[in-house]
Amino acid sequence: MIQIQQTLLSDEIFEEQFICDLCKCKGQCCVDGESGAPLTPEEYEQINEILPLIREDLSPKAQELISEQGIAYTDYDGELVTSIINGEECIFTWFDADGVCKCAIDTAFREGRINVQKPISCHLYPIRLTEYADFTAVNYHRWSVCKPAVELGRKEGLPLYRFLREPLIRRFGEEWYEEVCEAAALLQKKEK
Repeated sequence: MIQIQQTLLSDEIFEEQFICDLCKCKGQCCVDGESGAPLTPEEYEQINEILPLIREDLSPKAQELISEQGIAYTDYDGELVTSIINGEECIFTWFDADGVCKCAIDTAFREGRINVQKPISCHLYPIRLTEYADFTAVNYHRWSVCKPAVELGRKEGLPLYRFLREPLIRRFGEEWYEEVCEAAALLQKKEK
């Protein structure tokens, strides 16, 4: 483990190589899983505010579920998570012509229709955060769905922390990320 400010990062953040390969995985991480994507209370409020702007982008099943239970629920771990359709895909998913699962929030943000980004838990994936009283644990979540991403990352030689530069900075800030890069450089020197 490496400590950076008030975070503890698992060694895998530096060691694992990773690049999402949507052509191969088809965005399965937004479809499979035990519950929806974790949301902060702020994200919950922001998404509810922009919902009218993206509602028509959602499937009829998603729109119906939102009308019945809202955009989120509390899962068995007591965590606020996005609602999911029939225990499967997130309500914010849509599928392109190639069957690749995409996020309606992310799509609308990239198109400039909204100023809210997808939940940080989605943006950071496959990194998962666990909040403790004195620190935040930053861990790699290994999942067979992401095997193509690991293969592509290894082929290209891109470490996980580099692949997730943008969401890591979004969550922890530029200074924190610079310290992560410094720690990675020190670890590389140590290995040689």
